[in-house]
Amino acid sequence: MLLFEQILNGLQYSALLFLLASGLTLIFGIMGVINLAHGTFYMVGAFCSTYTAIATGSFWLGGLAALVGAALYGLVIETGIIRRLYDRDHLDQVLATLAVVFFTNELVTILFGRSPPPVPTPDWYNTFIEVIPGLMYPVSRLLFIVVGLLVALGMWLLINHTRVGMLIRAGADDHEMVGAMGVNIRRLYTAVFVFGCALCGLAGFMAAPLLSVETGMGERVLITTFVVIVVGGVGSVRGALAGALLIGMVDSLGRAYIPQLLDGLLPATVSGTLSAGLISASAYIVMAIVLLLCPRGLLPARA
Repeated sequence: MLLFEQILNGLQYSALLFLLASGLTLIFGIMGVINLAHGTFYMVGAFCSTYTAIATGSFWLGGLAALVGAALYGLVIETGIIRRLYDRDHLDQVLATLAVVFFTNELVTILFGRSPPPVPTPDWYNTFIEVIPGLMYPVSRLLFIVVGLLVALGMWLLINHTRVGMLIRAGADDHEMVGAMGVNIRRLYTAVFVFGCALCGLAGFMAAPLLSVETGMGERVLITTFVVIVVGGVGSVRGALAGALLIGMVDSLGRAYIPQLLDGLLPATVSGTLSAGLISASAYIVMAIVLLLCPRGLLPARA
């Protein structure tokens, strides 16, 4: 029973990581921009959804506000800052996007405060479903898993079966040739960046009722998101999905079973500290093992 519950928890965490990592890996794979500000759009989405839901009483309008707010803010940042970094080195990109993080955190604090009130949710959202006999699981977490699966399916269709996806793949391989064939590469860059920001906003909307919505919430998940795209393969949406599933499952199962394992092997005074450290480091341990075996990640972008 515990194993099945932790698998579901791992799938929910994997869905969150995939929503964040898929946009980030597209931005880096196509545009070559190291975007440390990616997590801020997750925060913007969470704040927009929370205050819109409070003002209107509609949970779904909050979701729409998260998507629109994160996408519009992404459009402002891309046109005002990011597009000036395409031909600059990675150090300039890191410094500029780090400045965006600080600016956005202060802007959100001025506009909304550091921690908004709880998100109003429909009654059905807070109920439980018996997924297997004897195991009741929250509808909110199941919905998160379903949304993650639908987004993964939608991105697979977009990347592999549409003209836009063809341009995205071609732009990742050789953006200069794509531009020479008459495609407005700047417009493609903008569309990809805004799309990635919208996915962050969706993640913020889904996470807002489950996690603490506060200033700086994007930075805490950003490091894990980078781990996911390195494990899966930079520039690969398939890799982002594989990395998210692996890191999400390792984190969830590790939290359940590492303390039990160490309690049986070591004194309680030692096992508690060691298990907490191993759980915190589990994602980085997985990343190190994957890079030793597959230096380009599990499912790297096709050359």
